[in-house]
Amino acid sequence: MTNRCFGAARLRSRVLCHRVAAVTLVTGVLFLAFPPSVEAQSLPAPGDWTVPRTGWGVPDLQGIWTNATLTPIERPDSLSGKTVLTAEEAVELETRSTERRAASDRFIPGEVGAYNQFWMDGGKNVTGDRRTSLIVDPPDGKIPWAPDGRRRLEIDLTKYGVGPFDSWEDADTGERCLTDGLPLVPLQGYNMNYHILQSPGWVAILNEMFHEYRLIPVDGRAHVPSEIGQLLGDARGWWDGDTLVVETTNFADKGHFLWRATWRAARLSLHLVERFTRIDDETIDYAFTMTDPTMFTRPWTARVPMTTNQTSRGVTSGPMFEYACHEGNYGLLNIMRGARAGPK
Repeated sequence: MTNRCFGAARLRSRVLCHRVAAVTLVTGVLFLAFPPSVEAQSLPAPGDWTVPRTGWGVPDLQGIWTNATLTPIERPDSLSGKTVLTAEEAVELETRSTERRAASDRFIPGEVGAYNQFWMDGGKNVTGDRRTSLIVDPPDGKIPWAPDGRRRLEIDLTKYGVGPFDSWEDADTGERCLTDGLPLVPLQGYNMNYHILQSPGWVAILNEMFHEYRLIPVDGRAHVPSEIGQLLGDARGWWDGDTLVVETTNFADKGHFLWRATWRAARLSLHLVERFTRIDDETIDYAFTMTDPTMFTRPWTARVPMTTNQTSRGVTSGPMFEYACHEGNYGLLNIMRGARAGPK
């Protein structure tokens, strides 16, 4: 995208990270996984739409997709019991959001501040079906926290953006330029773009945020041994009709880190299943189910429509740019310096 790809901004971050605006090149292992001879078939003409397929016959999910939207993960308490907005309510919500963004572009004396709206590129529209939450199960649109999960959430909310910042581990994983975790959800105010590529036996998803990528085998191989944990887990995919199903296990034991969204923390007990279904030229119906008995009382599911029509979501169109954040950046050092120099 021509999205700006500037540092791991957080609403209460002290310092901006330096970012490099260079167009992303899919190199190294991605080049090996996706040889230049592999080409997808062209899409059929409008009015005669069928699922496009690759040269080797599987549904073609390739392209640059965004999931930017105003629709929140959880249903706000003010909309309890209401699953869908009216057309008028959706317009009102989008208008209020635009007004809030404009009002936020002001300098507050004594505050370091963060990015102004020039650098942000969040979704400006609700989903096409005007749902009040991306969560579709449970029906109340809420994350079904278990007692231990709820306690951890409350601790994280108290600490987030406040500190103490005695160590690099006191900053969240995003501020450390590691990851914000899985699944693919529109939590950031920018960089909500994903480049999907395919070759026989493989699917790759390059996430603009943190320049992280997932190489997903779809050739029937088993998961890696259970003792091998990874920040983004170990993904294995298969085709269920025209739907790509991706099961991810073997998450690293990093639940003790501070995460921007507690429910996305990498934990040994986490099990994630994602489903990607191409439903028209511009849309993937993306759904995920989170299962973790240590954090949630039951599995829960969200649906997050992804589109190649960035304009329809009110975000910038164009190629993806490199996200050049890295752990140990000056922002992280200065967060700790500022905390030590501040009031005790």
